Amino acid sequence: MADDHFDVVTIETEQPGRLLNVTNTRQVAERLTGAWPAAHRGTAYTRAIKACMDNFSGKKNSQAVRQAFIEAAQEANIFVREGPRLG
Repeated sequence: MADDHFDVVTIETEQPGRLLNVTNTRQVAERLTGAWPAAHRGTAYTRAIKACMDNFSGKKNSQAVRQAFIEAAQEANIFVREGPRLG
């Protein structure tokens, strides 16, 4: 569940040019609750938080979390790349 890994998602951090590779639900939850820009906590952000909670309780798989995280990053205009690790 929460420790299930998924294919890497790379996002840009709050430090321009610094990238972060995210590969599991725990990392997604930490990013969303700890370092997400407050001004960009919209609908997709809320769905991503819910997807994490649902994964922790066994209701959703890690692929659903991954997709929700990508959508939240896109909504927040955060650089996001799927595929091989960067950085």
